[in-house]
Amino acid sequence: MMSSADEQLCLNICSDVASSSSRRKHVRSQQRWNKKKQRAEKRRFSSSEDNRRRRSFKETKLQEEEPAETQAPPTEGTDTTPPKKKQKKTEAGKEAGKEAGKDAGKDAGKDAGKDAGKDVGKDAGQDAGKDARKDAGKDAGKDVGRGSIKTSSLFKHNPDIPQLHSPAVCQLKEQIFTKDSFSDLHLHPHLVVTLNKVLNISTLTSVQKQSIPALLSGRDAVIRSQTGSGKTLSFAVPLVQSLQELQPKIQRSDGPLAVIIVPTRELALQTFNTFQKLLKPFTWIVPGVLMGGEKRKAEKARLRKGINILVSTPGRLVDHIKHTLSIAFSAVRWLVLDEADRTLDLGFEKDLTVILNSLNAAGPRRQNVLLSATLTLGVTRLADVCLNDPISIHVSGPASSDLPAVAPDAGQSESFVVPEALRQFVVLVPSKVRLVCLAAFILDKCKFSQNKLIVFASSCEVVDFLHLLFTAVLARPSTNHKPPLSFLHLHGNMKQEERSETFQQFSESEGGVLLCTDVAARGLDLPQVTWIIQFTPPTAAAEYVHRVGRTARIGGRGSSLLFLTPAETAFITELANHNISLSEMKLQDILSSLMMDDTYKGRGKYHSKSSSSALQQDVRERATVLQTDFENFVHSDAKLLQAAKKALQSYLRAYTTYPAHLKHIFHIRSLHLGHAAKSFGLRDAPQGLSTGGTRTRRNQNQRTKDRSPTKHQNHNKSSGKKRFSAAQMDLRLLRSEFSSGLEERRPDKNKNKNKKKKENVLQKHQN
Repeated sequence: MMSSADEQLCLNICSDVASSSSRRKHVRSQQRWNKKKQRAEKRRFSSSEDNRRRRSFKETKLQEEEPAETQAPPTEGTDTTPPKKKQKKTEAGKEAGKEAGKDAGKDAGKDAGKDAGKDVGKDAGQDAGKDARKDAGKDAGKDVGRGSIKTSSLFKHNPDIPQLHSPAVCQLKEQIFTKDSFSDLHLHPHLVVTLNKVLNISTLTSVQKQSIPALLSGRDAVIRSQTGSGKTLSFAVPLVQSLQELQPKIQRSDGPLAVIIVPTRELALQTFNTFQKLLKPFTWIVPGVLMGGEKRKAEKARLRKGINILVSTPGRLVDHIKHTLSIAFSAVRWLVLDEADRTLDLGFEKDLTVILNSLNAAGPRRQNVLLSATLTLGVTRLADVCLNDPISIHVSGPASSDLPAVAPDAGQSESFVVPEALRQFVVLVPSKVRLVCLAAFILDKCKFSQNKLIVFASSCEVVDFLHLLFTAVLARPSTNHKPPLSFLHLHGNMKQEERSETFQQFSESEGGVLLCTDVAARGLDLPQVTWIIQFTPPTAAAEYVHRVGRTARIGGRGSSLLFLTPAETAFITELANHNISLSEMKLQDILSSLMMDDTYKGRGKYHSKSSSSALQQDVRERATVLQTDFENFVHSDAKLLQAAKKALQSYLRAYTTYPAHLKHIFHIRSLHLGHAAKSFGLRDAPQGLSTGGTRTRRNQNQRTKDRSPTKHQNHNKSSGKKRFSAAQMDLRLLRSEFSSGLEERRPDKNKNKNKKKKENVLQKHQN
């Protein structure tokens, strides 16, 4: 039996051991918790420190802060040992109590020491953090005051812009207006009144003064004159005059008496509207238009009713010649080929051959007229075929019976004439800055002043992408209550209803931007156009002349701007060989227009008394902000990103289609793909781009190894699929913009196969 004293001693020992073990567990858990808390505090401090530094860089001016507080040193003589705990001791358990007390004292001392060290460390860390933040803020304030702010890579690693030395050029000049009036010609009085009151035209232009009497005499003619000189009326007025004086009067059932071929749908619509106005006093003469995109059934109905003056695109007219029985050319007296060189450039020689053969087979001798601002070797060859003893009308010289001399090849120089009131500029822009430069120029001319701009691009995909990008980023409503910018687009892949609506809307507007391909470069008379911007260079000097010819028309004033990269500077010399002189516009001057728009304000603050380097830095800051807006928009959606990649790829493909005599200027290998991608709002060049112009060494080695045809190649050969070169693909793309809008009818191969099967079955049965 255990005595009561022994039992009490055992109970005391057990309670002391239990309390010491529980205290140790509690201390360990407290240590773990304190470590987690310390790590979280460090993370919170580092993140807040980074945020404070970022905010300090964005502030324009930092206010003076109070001096840093002195760091409180840890108090000396801090008693880190806990007070001794009273322990219940009994005489019987002194030794056990001593051991338990020692263990408890050690653990408690450790905990108290750690807590005191943590408090001192926190205080010291907070004070050090305050000092560091103040120092960083002061340094950032100094940097902002100096203007030395970091920008993106938009202005880094760009090629040097060379000094532009434009060769001296003596530009040819043509006098547009004369002192003569339409009343001086032997025209019907009603026609003269219509010209004066409906078209608001009273005086003759130089080309009209020479061409109208010649055409009234019944001569065939080749008319060459600068853009915007009134070539349409030079053949329309004598045509209407000759038809209205026919006796007996023309009836609708007589069918076409005049056929006018134009290369584009918009030009066909414009020419048709001109004839509608001229024929107001002569209601018995009916004009009509045939063009791709319209319903062929409705056009057949109009042909059955009767059209006397037929305006058409070549592809749609050939389609009706082959498939419409009601069209007849037995009464045709006039054939006019407007913009004949463009029609031939687009590969419509076969269509013109079909049209000429149909006219020659059906009708008597007719009067033929060819018109263009530029004449090529193909036009001269066409004139030799379809014209009979023609007269050559060239405003810069007297009329003659000899056809004008034409350069034998595309590389040889030929002098062109541009309007005298046209100011021509060129800007040398690195590839990375092209998009920002275009946007800054548009903002300057359309947001802060009222102008009407046409921007030419190389492909339909580029036009669609620029329209999507500028409408979203640049056309946002401004805070100064100005109307948002108006952006329209026009190219050959649009539906005809959209093309007609865009053409009409831009013609009637007083300002805005039209983004288009070369489908709008020929013959269109868009009123009050003040600037022509060529975002992508033209493929020939003649194409340059037709592009800039959309402004400064009929004696008006206008300007043009050509974008070139530093590697494409030699194109200026190429234009000079054709008597075209350009003046340089500095890139810095265009980007400086962003200083007027606080929407793209940078982090720095520019003062008028600051140095020129500070101004340049602020301009670059604003350009970087605008480029960042473009990139954020492009990368905000997968569809937008895909549209940007498609536009870049089509731009690269178009770059490979420049003619051979310009390959030393425009070569795909001279392009930096990463920099070109930047001009489409892409941060990096997409992988797997195929331009069709170059082959990598790896692909060449692979092709030499794999000489034997694969199953896939055999399948393609057996299926009869044709492969087209880059030039053929470019021609097919161009023709898609100017075609009739209908698929070419091809013979059905299945019918031939079915016939062969039936013949084989019959032979088997006979056997």
